[in-house]
Amino acid sequence: MGKKKYVAYVGTYTHGTSKGIQVYDVNVEEGTLTERSEVQVSNASYTAVSKNGKFLYSIEDEGVAVFQRDENGDLTRINSVDIDGMRGCFLATDVDGRYLYVAGYHDGKVTVVHTHQDGSLGSVMDGVFHTGLGSVAERNFRPHVNCVRPTPDNKYLCAVDNGIDQVKIYRINKRTDKLELVDILRCPRESGPRIIRFSADGRYAYLLFELSNEIKVYSYDGSGNAPEFELLQSVSTLQKGDTDVSHNAASGLALAPDGRHLFSTTAGENTVSMYEIDEQTGLLTKKFTLPISGDYPKDLAIFPDNKHIAIANHSSNSITMFTVDYEKNIIVMNGKPRKIETPNCIGIWPVPDGEDIPDHN
Repeated sequence: MGKKKYVAYVGTYTHGTSKGIQVYDVNVEEGTLTERSEVQVSNASYTAVSKNGKFLYSIEDEGVAVFQRDENGDLTRINSVDIDGMRGCFLATDVDGRYLYVAGYHDGKVTVVHTHQDGSLGSVMDGVFHTGLGSVAERNFRPHVNCVRPTPDNKYLCAVDNGIDQVKIYRINKRTDKLELVDILRCPRESGPRIIRFSADGRYAYLLFELSNEIKVYSYDGSGNAPEFELLQSVSTLQKGDTDVSHNAASGLALAPDGRHLFSTTAGENTVSMYEIDEQTGLLTKKFTLPISGDYPKDLAIFPDNKHIAIANHSSNSITMFTVDYEKNIIVMNGKPRKIETPNCIGIWPVPDGEDIPDHN
């Protein structure tokens, strides 16, 4: 790993004193973050970094913004585009760096934005509104696209719909730049799927459920004419023996850079869980569920050494950092919590050096 330099970006709401994206210096050895600067973005609810590491994308009220990343990880705005809908909540880049995908929680929409080689955002290529009825009245029975992520082979786009308990799977037609619905992964009623991530080798998918507080493990095979997902396992995100899921909400999901550990956070009981991944079967073994000393852990990031984690606590306006002890299956807090107003997302990235970077955050 050498002396490679890393930065962390934390997206925040901006209805208070926060400006948008907070940039942090990352001390990998100590597992700590130090505030460096702030970048103006209106309500940065999610950020993503391009495959080549040169650009950072952010949700903003007006649509999506893109920033140039310099050799220190500092950000300079390039441009922004309107996504012809309500403010998004999640971003993902495709493997080729051709498209930026936007998930719309408020309007149930998946948007495809063209990305140019110079980093600038182009026109909206496609926009698909989900339809259907959910089963939880408080969410108005409406579609809420909470996460979009391409399959690792870049053949399909998974759109996780929290409102109608489905993952819609689209084929990306490269000739027309349009999405074509090819399959629907139907989840249990009132389970509330929230985030999907894929294993390091691309053979397994991990789907976090906000309402049923569990992770479901699926095998994934994209070699045929249609995507194949097969359910293999369901694992609770809650502390052992806690069967009351009504006051808790699974919130964050992150794959460690080593590809062998998966972390999840749960709001309500305000905990983080760690799972060991069986590299042969993709199955999970829970190692611990422990308190995170914050309220509403909305997102988390794993440091590149796999030994530390940082958790963005939305309601307590803080980031808490921990060292992971894999032998004792415990976490130990590193210093005092960092104060930050309404953090939404956190990602740790190497500074640009021309190499493609893995999608762990």
